[in-house]
Amino acid sequence: MAIIKKIAILTSGGDAPGMNAAIRAVVRRAIKEDIKVVGVMRGYEGLVNGDFIPMFSKSVSSIIQLGGTILKTARSKSFTTAEGRKVAYNNLIENEIDALVVIGGDGTFKGARIFTEEFNFPTVGIPGTIDNDLYGTDMTIGYDTALNTVIEAVDKIRDTAASHERVFLIEVMGRDAGFIALRAGIACGAEDILIPETPSDLQALHQKLTKYIETKKTSSIILVAEGDEEGGAFEIKEKMEKFGGEYELKVTVLGHIQRGGSPSAYDRYLASRLGVAAVEALIDDQRSIMIGMINREVVHVPFNKTTKHHKTIDQRMLDIVDILNA
Repeated sequence: MAIIKKIAILTSGGDAPGMNAAIRAVVRRAIKEDIKVVGVMRGYEGLVNGDFIPMFSKSVSSIIQLGGTILKTARSKSFTTAEGRKVAYNNLIENEIDALVVIGGDGTFKGARIFTEEFNFPTVGIPGTIDNDLYGTDMTIGYDTALNTVIEAVDKIRDTAASHERVFLIEVMGRDAGFIALRAGIACGAEDILIPETPSDLQALHQKLTKYIETKKTSSIILVAEGDEEGGAFEIKEKMEKFGGEYELKVTVLGHIQRGGSPSAYDRYLASRLGVAAVEALIDDQRSIMIGMINREVVHVPFNKTTKHHKTIDQRMLDIVDILNA
């Protein structure tokens, strides 16, 4: 059992619905053990600047339903340098902080891994990213809410697509991973899905849309992950228009609405469970790990593993897309 009297918590990278629920769980679980908590404002940049605020049970009252992060988030060039990380470490020691909890994605954990290796400082990560692309956990905080946001938007766009007999290319987030596009596409009945993990055949898509017209299907939804090899939705529209065809293409980019909004019930539950487990891991003298969830059970995954391995797309889900659009 590690002797921990004070911990710091920060959020880093892109915000995700449920981060506040995780902050709340960390603070409340720590207080239960008479451990003091300080919040670090604006991620690693706040760690370098010593921008700390004391947190109490009341500090996290009525935040479980809020999107975004009350601790804010920002990029930090300083923390990418050895000098900046040394300043951050000194700030933690001067404030008598014994351990650190970081909430974020791949970049956040890479920074935490390096920091822990350099200073042997107890650090535990909680996966918070709408992309769901972290190895070692079935779901990341924010993913479920983002899916529901996409589905709600696509359902509304489909009404317009059907009324005007158009094909809509809808761009969703996913610069390096297509998990949002794939699962949301299945859930909303998209006619096709274009993601970075698989080759995109625009000629085949053109033929599919042409066939739909022949069978009197006059509207379609195509979900495009922003990181698809053929480009974003606007680039794909431009390329497909060169094929000709009787269908009319329209583009909608959902953008940052996917990050905002009140977290879903599942994201609140996931964040709460992982937040509690993060504090318990530190008390158990764990360090340099991510707290994940696999098959509904909490797991500890070394930073070294979750940052060096990549979560892969389930081929069965791709098969489902083909089956349902046969």
